Amino acid sequence: MIRRETYLQKLRQLRDQNIIKVVTGIRRSGKSTLLEAFKNELLESGVSKENIVFLNFEKRENLNLTEWTALYDEIIKKLSTEKSYVFLDEVQLVNDFEKLVNSLFTLKNIDLYVTGSNAYLLSSELATLLTGRYIAINIQPYSFSEYVLAYHQEKNTDRLFRKYINSSSFPEAVTLGQIDENLINDYLQSIYDTVIIKDIAQRYKVRNLNNLQRVISFIFDSVGSYISPSNIALELNKNSGKTISHNTILKYIDYLINSYIIYPAPRYDIKGKELLTTNPKYYLVDLGLKNITTTNKHDTDLGRKLENVVFFELLRRGGKIYSGKNNDKEIDFVVQKPNNEKEYYQVAFTVSEAKTFEREISAFKNIRDNYPKYLLTLDFDNTNIEGIQKINVIDWLMGEKV
Repeated sequence: MIRRETYLQKLRQLRDQNIIKVVTGIRRSGKSTLLEAFKNELLESGVSKENIVFLNFEKRENLNLTEWTALYDEIIKKLSTEKSYVFLDEVQLVNDFEKLVNSLFTLKNIDLYVTGSNAYLLSSELATLLTGRYIAINIQPYSFSEYVLAYHQEKNTDRLFRKYINSSSFPEAVTLGQIDENLINDYLQSIYDTVIIKDIAQRYKVRNLNNLQRVISFIFDSVGSYISPSNIALELNKNSGKTISHNTILKYIDYLINSYIIYPAPRYDIKGKELLTTNPKYYLVDLGLKNITTTNKHDTDLGRKLENVVFFELLRRGGKIYSGKNNDKEIDFVVQKPNNEKEYYQVAFTVSEAKTFEREISAFKNIRDNYPKYLLTLDFDNTNIEGIQKINVIDWLMGEKV
């Protein structure tokens, strides 16, 4: 099992703080495993097992624990007068779960941790009830550095990276892939079906599943591109004999975001210092899912796949991520850091050709501030070009000093 140090460190920092820890993310991204690992750390630190309550509401023995009042009483019975740690895994499966969470939080000597597989967890009444009293920790499938640890027998990181951008980084998919590569797509299909049918179609009462699938395929095939509901409607309605409206597409996109399948990167006008409301980019939580809905050729669209990987690594490292507009130039990513500083990133598979190099570098010109600017590529040289740091993306992903 790979220790998810990025997320464990956040839980350690928040331990015993008077705040609810809400771990979110797509199904099977490792939320339950993360809580188990943290629970084991508590036991190793001297916390008695009698002072830990851990309930996974997807487990068969807990399927009948759906009424929050009875569940609250059951949890209270298990608590001692000492400091207790309560873990509620997939809590959105409990009826009126927000009332359960709120009631437990009001008790003294409880450190509360909850997980959920869709943004409904934080877009519901819970967010209103607990404003200022929770911190959300969003977890994704393996980063590349975690992926390398999982494939510890493979020492060639370049070869592993080619695999990473064309396969799946879901923890269990990685495990299955080391047994038989053919098992990966079967596993991904089960995740895809569960999220689309259970988390989206049933929850939001989607009647035309075929239209939903068409929109998903379009977005999966347009990772890292500027797209709008109008453009999707125009393309999907063309020569199809079927119509799908702008508003329907907008709703489907919201459903996909709320299920953590895609993540948006809104547009930011660098010169005007304002957020734009049109045509964000969308990134796919796991590139292996492209194999489910599209024909994913390993040697194509490598630049967009690389951009997708960089987006999620930036997300893990903290800050708000935007796609940048600088006059008539595009900056792949503008990162607003927690300290209110910025970073600028351009991503290209290679800039070995002079024309490509000039295009990528020119996007940085006329940015009038002195915040860091990075050009990430798979080229082997790490150098400084007029204040722009050109870095090999594998070195960057592995956290190596450059």
